[in-house]
Amino acid sequence: MAGRKDKGQSLCKSRIAIAIGVGVLFFCVIAFFFPDGLIYPIPSVQNRRIGQSNFQSGSLPCESSEYKAGPFGTVKALRTNPTVVPDDSVNPRLAKILEQVAVQKELIVVLANSNVKDKLEVCFSSIKSVGIRNYLVIALDDDIVEFCKSNDVPVYKRDPDESFDTVGRTGSGSAISGLKFRVLREFLQLGYSVLLSDVDIVYLQNPFNHLYRDSDVESMTDGHDNMTAYGYDDIFDDPVMVWSRYIVTTRIWVYNSGFFYIRPTIPSIELLDRVADRLARDNLWDQVVFNEELFFPSHPGYDGLHAAKRTMDFYMFMNSKVLFKTVRKDAQLKKLKPVIVHINYHPDKLPRMKAVVEFYVNGKHDALDPFPDGSA
Repeated sequence: MAGRKDKGQSLCKSRIAIAIGVGVLFFCVIAFFFPDGLIYPIPSVQNRRIGQSNFQSGSLPCESSEYKAGPFGTVKALRTNPTVVPDDSVNPRLAKILEQVAVQKELIVVLANSNVKDKLEVCFSSIKSVGIRNYLVIALDDDIVEFCKSNDVPVYKRDPDESFDTVGRTGSGSAISGLKFRVLREFLQLGYSVLLSDVDIVYLQNPFNHLYRDSDVESMTDGHDNMTAYGYDDIFDDPVMVWSRYIVTTRIWVYNSGFFYIRPTIPSIELLDRVADRLARDNLWDQVVFNEELFFPSHPGYDGLHAAKRTMDFYMFMNSKVLFKTVRKDAQLKKLKPVIVHINYHPDKLPRMKAVVEFYVNGKHDALDPFPDGSA
């Protein structure tokens, strides 16, 4: 009897030891494959609201995750900032219009008053001929509203605002150009990406098929070759320094503030705010301010904008210097069909716009020949 009892106790102890061993092994496996546990904590509604509020106000939530760098040559920084939470309360009337006009939360936006009606007509006619549906004209006076309606063109006019409307009705081209930064803010707050377009642009392809969408701002350039469009080293000569007289500097020709794609992100909205604020305080050219805010780095007394940017292909998104000085004289380049042509380098805009249509759309091979490289 005693022998049986000892054997039973021994067997019982063995089973307990095995059970403990299995348990320890199980938890070791769990700890290895699930270091954060099987159940992830769900943030409270209050915490989610706080995080959302911080993001909308312009500050990103704190990053609590820790990252290790990968092997050499594999590390890539974040290029595409998250979009803002749409807020229809900003402008309910515009929100309803954009629901009908936009495609995949994107659209072309053109600002115009009666002074540019003829160029606007060429512009929206080219948009229609390409088959683009997602575009909207921001009318700066009642005449443009009626003109667009009579031509079956989507149009929107802001609610009355005397300071805005005065510039819109009577302002110069540069003054009107400055208004767009105030207008675009509402589009971004509503959650839409905008391809901002001046009226002196001819559309030959659908630009939305040629965008990368990986940056806050994607802009056409005023550059005319690879160096001026995408950047180059420029040597500054300071002879008095003798041994170190040659200084390497970096240059790039400016982005064109008359044609750029902007995503609804915090850096994008900050860019619009910065530009609009400076234009409201000082008599400045919007294109200069636009580029200064995009490119100037942080330095003592100034916090630079942390916005991602991309330069568009200057042969596809073509300025008129490239077209009239280079492309039309080159047999191979003449075969290329750009996405758009922007008559930004020439004051005789309307006849050159019509010539672009004749050349690229109607196949008139000598349509560009009568024009000089530049215009007085």
